[in-house]
Amino acid sequence: MNAQDVRAAELLLGRRLAGLIRDVDDFPRPGVTFKDITPLLADQRAFTELVGVLAAMSERCGATKVVGLEARGFILAAPAAVQAGIGFVPIRKAAKLPGATLGRDYELEYGSERIEVHSDAFEPGDRVVVIDDVLATGGTAEASVHLIREAGAEVAGVSVLLELSFLAGRDRLKRLLGGAPLEAVITV
Repeated sequence: MNAQDVRAAELLLGRRLAGLIRDVDDFPRPGVTFKDITPLLADQRAFTELVGVLAAMSERCGATKVVGLEARGFILAAPAAVQAGIGFVPIRKAAKLPGATLGRDYELEYGSERIEVHSDAFEPGDRVVVIDDVLATGGTAEASVHLIREAGAEVAGVSVLLELSFLAGRDRLKRLLGGAPLEAVITV
């Protein structure tokens, strides 16, 4: 299958998966609509296909490691790393990892957070793909890109299940990623 056919198949899958994501109004705060992916995760076929797409995206980038962002990014990134035959590295909320870490503060659409990664998580020459469930304002992904680079690795790309285009996270990441791809299975 050529690259155009692969992308067309991914877009068709994205449309089907979108029907398995439900909106939860006023969660975690009033005015926020939370994108609940648990119905998608409960559908074995849909989840398996999604993991396959995320693994393929990682392989296309030449990744040597996959980073998953806490917490729902773990659910997607770990099986994608296994399927792609590469390592998985968690990026966690502050004070959750033992040992020496690197940290970065960032802003969310509804507050601020800090994420951390083990300072020795990457080897020189590692090419890392960031996988998360939702790209909203881009704050978490941006912080993770900075952490990966600070730890001495190269960012090979960012892959997400769902991009909320109206929050302009892609615009925020575009310059930071340079030529590295930013791929979303579903864009709304």
